[in-house]
Amino acid sequence: MIRRPGPAVLGLMLAASVAVAEPAPEVAAGCRALAGVLGSVSMADCLEAGLEPAGGRTVQGRPILMREYPPLAPREPQGRVLLLGGIHGDEYSSFSVIFRWMRTLDVHHSGLFHWRVVPGLNLDGLNAGPAVRTNANGIDLNRNFPTPNWHEHQQEYWVERTGRDPRRYPGEAPLSEPESQWLFSQIEAFRPDAIVTVHAPLGVVDFDGPKTPPRRLGYLDLHRLGAYPGSLGNFAGLNRGIPVLTLELPHAGIMPSHAESAAVWRDLVAWLSRHVRNPPDERPSGEEPPQRIAAGEGYSTRDSCTICQPDDGSLRQNCCLRDTAWKLLLE
Repeated sequence: MIRRPGPAVLGLMLAASVAVAEPAPEVAAGCRALAGVLGSVSMADCLEAGLEPAGGRTVQGRPILMREYPPLAPREPQGRVLLLGGIHGDEYSSFSVIFRWMRTLDVHHSGLFHWRVVPGLNLDGLNAGPAVRTNANGIDLNRNFPTPNWHEHQQEYWVERTGRDPRRYPGEAPLSEPESQWLFSQIEAFRPDAIVTVHAPLGVVDFDGPKTPPRRLGYLDLHRLGAYPGSLGNFAGLNRGIPVLTLELPHAGIMPSHAESAAVWRDLVAWLSRHVRNPPDERPSGEEPPQRIAAGEGYSTRDSCTICQPDDGSLRQNCCLRDTAWKLLLE
């Protein structure tokens, strides 16, 4: 005869199940910051996404969350990929689409790459009510990375080009913000072989760094926008030699259809499979590492013309057209 557990035992079992299901406080706080604003991501979506505290916090103390898709033994991954959303707080779709792609990885992660996924960096900007581009200190995080002659070029870019636009204020010094400091430390520690960052609403693929850029990813065509002082593409792509693919979704407040986001993901993984094959310290014999331009070597933003201007004019847009590129970003 099987005896049913009494009320006291049932109560203990229920309490134990609740304790197991209770998310870590930092995960719950980070998910509240995301799901509390994003219409396409529920609290349950976020809590079930396998996110963990990443060790960083925003200016206002919100925890940055991260999901790791590690190597799967015995397969050796082709490389490490950092996937990043939400650098600008008012680009809602750049946060939400990351959750869609994490669900794809949940099913199809094969160990081809070691992924590190951050659905949102600028949680304070997202929660500003209404959301804003900058962080809680009013700094554009995508102009706060350490690029050569940063102080000189912030004058040219922010003062002369943007007319002191507060949405694009780079701060008083590079890496002045906890969010950019954290991302910098992640790049140093993880040593990604490619960085994929999502923005909106220009509806293009931008590219910085070595390798041949993709002509298009899904419904997004290549349009190289140029290198900007303090941008992630400038810092990691041009100065660290890490390919940086910037996916500019067409709408900040409207998600791409499932078919559109799936096509972008499919083409992105195909491009990575072709072009990210060896970690930097495991290059085939005779292959030179990408050139790194160190601070203080007289680098100018105009030097990016010699890097981006193609010999054949076929694949890469002329990113020396800096007036045009700035105009695109300021509209």
